Amino acid sequence: MSKPVSYKRHRFPPEIIAYAVWLYFRFPLSLRLVEEMLLERGIAVSYETVRRWALKFGPAYTRRLRRKAPSRRDIWHLDEVVVTISGKKHWLWRAVDQDGYVLDEIVQSRRDTEAAKRLLKRLLRKQGCPPRRMITDKLGSYAAARRQVMPDVEHRSHKGLNNRAENSHLPFRRRERAMQGFRAPRYLQRFVSVFSAVRNLFVPPRSSRSAPATHLHRLSAMAVWKAVAKIAA
Repeated sequence: MSKPVSYKRHRFPPEIIAYAVWLYFRFPLSLRLVEEMLLERGIAVSYETVRRWALKFGPAYTRRLRRKAPSRRDIWHLDEVVVTISGKKHWLWRAVDQDGYVLDEIVQSRRDTEAAKRLLKRLLRKQGCPPRRMITDKLGSYAAARRQVMPDVEHRSHKGLNNRAENSHLPFRRRERAMQGFRAPRYLQRFVSVFSAVRNLFVPPRSSRSAPATHLHRLSAMAVWKAVAKIAA
């Protein structure tokens, strides 16, 4: 893990700060709704304070979360979704694996081969090895980028096969509506990097979603969250 989280010069205890950040990134809640939920528990905090906590501690917690170990048997599902910011279209390019785990996301102003290449290069750098297979929709930019970046990887291009990547956009869309959009691409990039890391931690893999397994997974995830937030269990 990276260096411990510091709460110096914050008058609220770490438990409250970590709880507020968890609420904001884990559920489709606006800052004002988080403020209201804290007030119900007797904690009088303004939504602007919650915003500052999210900006400061969200990335700090995320840096201390362990990423899923990459494997050459992984299957990458790639897709992009349009996000309108200040009247201009941007694309959020996302890659998930066979379990629905978000591997990486990148906000770009283009939807072409160069943008697809940038995503693939980032993925290879972060994962350290290519996947067994890459699955996309029929956007030609993926095939062109794959030939240049990782030509030996099998590529399947079919809209029906890529439901996993397309479904991964749904939680983000719910958050986008709750937040009433984003003010700038850099704010979107900063938000999704934390949002997806928190979701990766708390949502169980598709292979173990029975009720008992889900319950145990969530208990384990909460223990990890408290550890990275430097909270006593």
